[in-house]
Amino acid sequence: MSVNSYADLKADIKRRMDSAVEVLKKEFSGLRTGRASVSLLDPVVVEAYGSSMPLNQVGNVNVPEPRMITVSVWDKGMVKAVEKAIRDAGLGLNPAADGQTVRVPIPPLNEERRHELQKVAGKYAEQCRVSVRNVRRDGMDGLKKLEKDGVISQDEQRNHEKEVQGMTDETIKRIDETLAHKEKEIMQV
Repeated sequence: MSVNSYADLKADIKRRMDSAVEVLKKEFSGLRTGRASVSLLDPVVVEAYGSSMPLNQVGNVNVPEPRMITVSVWDKGMVKAVEKAIRDAGLGLNPAADGQTVRVPIPPLNEERRHELQKVAGKYAEQCRVSVRNVRRDGMDGLKKLEKDGVISQDEQRNHEKEVQGMTDETIKRIDETLAHKEKEIMQV
């Protein structure tokens, strides 16, 4: 990417760091916490009409009660495929067909499973921290290039490096807060 000014570089760094945190939040939404959530079935892909489709493209996903998800399948012929896709998604769920509706009871999490989920959440957070550090590195390289090209002075480069480091620290702090919140949610009985 070619950057002509520090303002462009700073905006790009901020956008990339913010999107890393958004990806982390999306990944966290797929982690089970013992409560039913529509996003829990986001990773489910159904073999439908000769291709793979996201679950939300073959039916409506709802949460009628805290420990139950229902999928109202639009095409009656797809009910078995939806049931199989949910069972095979590796989420530890056991769906049951009821006419054109697939009911997915959410079993309570045991202590061992909660600790596994905490570890997975920690891995997601670390991947996010690494990507934020990569953005910082790209930003520092961009600053060096701007200084080399004569767009900014050495003093400005040093000041901007401190600012980029501050943005990085702030983003890492947000990641850690998001992780702490998710871990608390997972361990809540």
